[in-house]
Amino acid sequence: MITDIVILLGLGFLLGLEHAFEPDHVVAVSSLIAKHKTLKRTTMLGTLWGLGHTTTLFLVGIIVLTLKLSIPETIASSLEFIVGIVIILLGIFVIKDVIGNKKHIHIHTHDNKPHMHFHSHKNTDSHVHYHKSFSVGLIHGMAGSAALMLLVLSTMNSIILGILYILIFGIGSIIGMAIVGGLISLPFIYTSKKSTSINTGIQYATGIVSIGFGSFLLFKIGYLEGLFF
Repeated sequence: MITDIVILLGLGFLLGLEHAFEPDHVVAVSSLIAKHKTLKRTTMLGTLWGLGHTTTLFLVGIIVLTLKLSIPETIASSLEFIVGIVIILLGIFVIKDVIGNKKHIHIHTHDNKPHMHFHSHKNTDSHVHYHKSFSVGLIHGMAGSAALMLLVLSTMNSIILGILYILIFGIGSIIGMAIVGGLISLPFIYTSKKSTSINTGIQYATGIVSIGFGSFLLFKIGYLEGLFF
């Protein structure tokens, strides 16, 4: 019995680790880390994605375990639709950042007189939206093969074992996304120091791939098919 539990939890960890390397996750994280130039920050962004992903799975998993529910196909398709839209938006944001439209207004007071300063964070690594990575992870937590993990939970008789499975799966996905974030960032970090033009080109390519992949997901579930066929 104990051996079976250990094997089950070990499988959950491996599945969580593998889950992080799925194409939609890799594309999303690539878009999130495209403009950052330090391994520490890109790894943190991947980690936060995994943490958000695990948070959603944990909350929904508790409901599945206690109420013995399953996810209807219509809801699963709707979640895939949301993920597709998010990935498209991430790609648009990447391209927008490269073009340099992302400007900020800061108000400072000097000698009791307010002053407004305009500046852009283009091509800098000082402005990090960690919450964005966490939020995208939250959305991804209820789509794709994560639904299969919840299906496994619905067959478990032990709530405690189910919770452990979620946590182990989540730890695997967090570690996996930290690795993904770090690995994907290497070309961005390297080219940012060697060639600005190549770095810009990679960022453009990342945005285009993200938009294309998000559109593919919408085609896959039939939301865009009627527009062209």
